[in-house]
Amino acid sequence: MLGQPTRQPGIPALLGVPFDANSSYLRGTADAPPLIREAFHCDSSNASTESGIELGEESFVDAGDLKLPADGAFTAIEIAVGELLDNAQSPVSMGGDHSITYPILRAFGKRFANLTLVHFDAHPDLYDEFEGNRYSHACPFARIMEEGLAKRLIQVGIRTLNAHQRKQAARFGAEVVEMRELPALEKLKLEGPVYVSFDVDVLDPAFAPGVSHREPGGMSVREAIAHLQAITGLLLGADIVEFNPKQDVSQLTATVCGKILKEILGKMIAG
Repeated sequence: MLGQPTRQPGIPALLGVPFDANSSYLRGTADAPPLIREAFHCDSSNASTESGIELGEESFVDAGDLKLPADGAFTAIEIAVGELLDNAQSPVSMGGDHSITYPILRAFGKRFANLTLVHFDAHPDLYDEFEGNRYSHACPFARIMEEGLAKRLIQVGIRTLNAHQRKQAARFGAEVVEMRELPALEKLKLEGPVYVSFDVDVLDPAFAPGVSHREPGGMSVREAIAHLQAITGLLLGADIVEFNPKQDVSQLTATVCGKILKEILGKMIAG
């Protein structure tokens, strides 16, 4: 049942979601979860976040990577995320293409009321359908808002908004903050439960070349962290998606993903 009273968040739980069957251009994001995890644990950095949180072994749990069936992957993702939530754990999912946010939000939407969804991306991913696929990674936020899984959708860093998606944004009441309008720190002063979906291609390709859809003119890593840190409210979960290792250069994007993951975990724990 949608709209249950909001519960308190549990301990953060890392969850790998190796799925890229709904990618429209290049495959490869299914290979990302173990590489994000490896970069996160790499000895090149320490376990301290910029907010001063020390990420010790007791700070989070690692739920491993899902073994997804050839058919019914979305159902399996929704069930796995729901089980973590029901066990007082707050999923931080590592994709995978952006279509995985839809089944993740189906699990959240059934358990938390009045959810605000903060979406970092070069693309609004609001197509009604893309190349005949309503579950494409270009469509998840249309499905999420159709089902009322979030009360509010704030999209940050957008720079590919076409006429159809402008119409969709108006239809769903999405609050689109285009890249040319940044910074938008005040926009992220929120109340109530919050979920963050971070598409790595929100970053300029100079900082994160390892994505399928490189879109120049994006955020720096510093700008992205500043906007993540500006989010208030109760951060219940997050995902990091669209890192494509096949496109990466010298593990640069993996390292950036590890950094973003660390800062998200610090934000959740501090909150």
